[in-house]
Amino acid sequence: MNLCALFRKQPPTISSEKWRAGSKCVGSYSYLDPYPYVVCKQRRRFRMHPVLFRIGPFALRSYGLMLALAFFFGLWLAIKRTQRIGINPGQMMDMSLWGIVVGIVGARLTYVAFHWNQFSGNLISIINPFGPEEFGIAGLILYGGLIPGLAVVFLYMRRHQLPFWKTADAFAPSVALGIFLVRIGCFLNGCCFGKPSRLPWAVVFPQDSPAGFVFPHTPIHPTQLYSSAYGVIIFGLLLFLERFKKFDGFTFWLLLAFYAVARFSVDFVRYYENSMILFKIGNFSLLFNQCVCVILFVLAVTMLLVLRKRGMCL
Repeated sequence: MNLCALFRKQPPTISSEKWRAGSKCVGSYSYLDPYPYVVCKQRRRFRMHPVLFRIGPFALRSYGLMLALAFFFGLWLAIKRTQRIGINPGQMMDMSLWGIVVGIVGARLTYVAFHWNQFSGNLISIINPFGPEEFGIAGLILYGGLIPGLAVVFLYMRRHQLPFWKTADAFAPSVALGIFLVRIGCFLNGCCFGKPSRLPWAVVFPQDSPAGFVFPHTPIHPTQLYSSAYGVIIFGLLLFLERFKKFDGFTFWLLLAFYAVARFSVDFVRYYENSMILFKIGNFSLLFNQCVCVILFVLAVTMLLVLRKRGMCL
């Protein structure tokens, strides 16, 4: 998942070309209209607010606000749930912060690896948060942050002798809640968008947004809202199915299985650059993210069966 900056006016600029479908590079764009809008297929206009306010080079984006809310409510819910199993809230706070920091670094480095042509001539832009009239670092890939983030969390729990599967189960609904909130921010920002569509709920983004430059005046799938919808659905399913929990690790692996299926499905109608396509046969293409989803689903189902069998033997 490519995430836009927490506080940023423009993405990294590598040329004066506009975004174009099928291109491996991302051209520059700017928000000339501080209040752009989304037009649905019936030509109704909905006012958007990608930037809430500015103070000098600092700009608070709606995406950044939703990301902050996701962290806040996700952590609050996780602490409430872990208190039931006797885990110190302070430990949960420390572990979460370590996981978030390492996860962001991993997500950033993965983005750089897949978009190296943007940074090969200016390596400092990989970590430099300052630019002309902007503040922040744009470009993150979810899977690149998930693995190192979970690894740090695992090491923390092992060092402090925390119950791994019980803690993972407590955190699982928070992840789904975070997906729901963050994807709303993606929609307001115009990133993580879909392919052209003739469906009645397809939307046309303003040309001053990433989606509008790739598909100007073209109705596209609101994949951000699809992702937000499956986030809240998974959240509800986890809380409901947890009533039938027979072993520790059930909720965590169920989250990964549900997410893998949902993400794999949505990615068929989501736009990606050519660098994210592993192979293509005719009109069918398989993305790097979808391959990860397949592996994740197989792993999740396998672990559910293994832990279920182990729980039955206890």
